[in-house]
Amino acid sequence: MPTSPSDARHPGYDLAVIGAGPAGLAAAVTAADLGLRCALLDAGPRTGGQYYRHPAPGLGAARPDRLHHGWSVYTDLADRLAAHQEIGLVDFLGGHQVWALERTGEAADAWAVHVTLGAQAEERATVRARAVLLATGAYERQLPFPGWTLPGVVTAGGAQAMLKAGLVLPGRRIVVAGSGPLLLAAASSLVTAGAEVPAVVEATDYLGYARRPGVLAAVPAKLVEGAGHGTALLRHGVRLRRRSAVVEAHGTDRVTAVTVARLDADWRPVAGTERRIACDAVAVGHGLLPQIELAVELGADTRAVADGAVALKVDARMRTTVPGLWAAGETCGVGGADLAITEGELAAHAVADRLPHAALLRRRSRLRAFADLMAAAHRPGPGWTGWLRPDTDVCRCEEVPAARITEAVEELGAGDARTVKLLTRAGMGWCQGRMCGPAVAALAGGGEPTADRRPLACPVPLSQLAAGAPD
Repeated sequence: MPTSPSDARHPGYDLAVIGAGPAGLAAAVTAADLGLRCALLDAGPRTGGQYYRHPAPGLGAARPDRLHHGWSVYTDLADRLAAHQEIGLVDFLGGHQVWALERTGEAADAWAVHVTLGAQAEERATVRARAVLLATGAYERQLPFPGWTLPGVVTAGGAQAMLKAGLVLPGRRIVVAGSGPLLLAAASSLVTAGAEVPAVVEATDYLGYARRPGVLAAVPAKLVEGAGHGTALLRHGVRLRRRSAVVEAHGTDRVTAVTVARLDADWRPVAGTERRIACDAVAVGHGLLPQIELAVELGADTRAVADGAVALKVDARMRTTVPGLWAAGETCGVGGADLAITEGELAAHAVADRLPHAALLRRRSRLRAFADLMAAAHRPGPGWTGWLRPDTDVCRCEEVPAARITEAVEELGAGDARTVKLLTRAGMGWCQGRMCGPAVAALAGGGEPTADRRPLACPVPLSQLAAGAPD
């Protein structure tokens, strides 16, 4: 058995992969195929990440494949991982929440990965490796609206997570709203599981995809996947409302209805088009944002994505601008599981100093082009702030309403999100701006997207910081 990674005598790994979703899992098993000894770290107890989230064994789910698209891809990766674990080439370190990366010398091949252990952050550990690969995925972008803090209003990905991991639905009659391909997938999953979905409310009209037909033609599997979701929705009588948005949720103890309005080209609600839809849950999301805090703190260069997000800048072999640090998957720009797996394999070849097959490079080029097209097609319009009322909470954690943010900008002179944060506490709560960050930035005047630098990527008990590294 391998020595505990928190033991000072542990010799370290060739590669530490942070995140056990599609990109990280593919990277770890490919690197092991090439002879590298790897640590695969994830905050969760099992592999799969958010995309391949699956029911706990105690729930007795006989057919988890029915909850996923491409489940066999995950099982193949999991089987390869198990084989490498048997011979000691890969250690899966579940329950390891990484809060900082540290280069421990002048060379690029000496890294300390600082983690807090367990769901309650009981203790601290340090994993050492010659190279680090970030596959930390993404989190959902939320644009607030009146009533979005009511019980029963969940993220689109959250609704899928409840179904995949807990085999439960957020409600019986669920409106799915926002923008992006995740909406169709979420709605398809919900109706297949027995929920009633009276409407899928999409803020765009999908015409952005028509601007580059060659990109679409190069990824026929994506078209087939989208057609499958569409067929499921048609079969269940789900109505697709394009260029529309949920502009208010109604209820007291729980959401009971939503108001849906048509949007103009800038996403401003069109007066007189409002319609009320009864429901007991709302699943809403406006795409995903790369989770890149660990790399940004090290000074890694970023790039602006077409949907207004910020992603890590990497070269053709998935190297960031920080020596010894690679990235793959959604950290490089959201593009789905197929692209994440491809980039994980590419990064593993680069770390092992092996040339990848040309087919792998071509596949990555096609899928990344589609990801960029998808981002441009679903970029939020600037007029979405017209949904807000002065008393609408923008920052849920600190209960900061839109009026206070407007006051900070118009009366106190705040010209960016950081200044708004200092004046209002918006973004200082438990989620550290993940829920409200895009909204605060938009209300602060927008501008070029930037990524916050922060020394701790997640909450860490002060006792662990005071104790210092275990070794």
